[in-house]
Amino acid sequence: MQKIHAIFYGNFPKRRKTFESSPFRWNPQASGVTVNDEVIKVFNDMKVRKSSTQEEIKKRKKAVLFCLSDDKRQIIVEEAKQILVGDIGDTVEDPYTSFVKLLPLNDCRYALYDATYETKESKKEDLVFIFWAPESAPLKSKMIYASSKDAIKKKFTGIKHEWQVNGLDDIKDRSTLGEKLGGNVVVSLEGKPL
Repeated sequence: MQKIHAIFYGNFPKRRKTFESSPFRWNPQASGVTVNDEVIKVFNDMKVRKSSTQEEIKKRKKAVLFCLSDDKRQIIVEEAKQILVGDIGDTVEDPYTSFVKLLPLNDCRYALYDATYETKESKKEDLVFIFWAPESAPLKSKMIYASSKDAIKKKFTGIKHEWQVNGLDDIKDRSTLGEKLGGNVVVSLEGKPL
């Protein structure tokens, strides 16, 4: 009987499979993409709302886009894809609409948007991390951006709101962002009623 047991079941040592030994374990930085220091600086500048001079407030970023470098190894601040607080009312009529227009129709991006909104009780400002991955973006781009998202999110500590957007229909109506910020409690976004 022991011989039959050995043939069918083998006398192999039991090997316990663990998450660590699995060849398919999840790695949050599987893409190998790193975050440029300038991205972290921009985030910290947007996050900290210290009392500043009027000139410093005007230079503060309202919205900024981040993209992958040409070699796809780093997440960087995208050149000329930002809205400054000082631009609002001057060259930018509606910051939310202007932000939506900054997004490329056929490629992915990460973004930080400093949302100013009102609830039934008070006026608030919150940073929103947005992962823009339109359906029309190339599959390779969507895969790299999706696998690199955790690398940038880890650097953005304290973000309360995250939003993945897959097309203009999802983002063009400001009430969708209003829902992300506070459900049906939000009554206006950037001074425009919802």
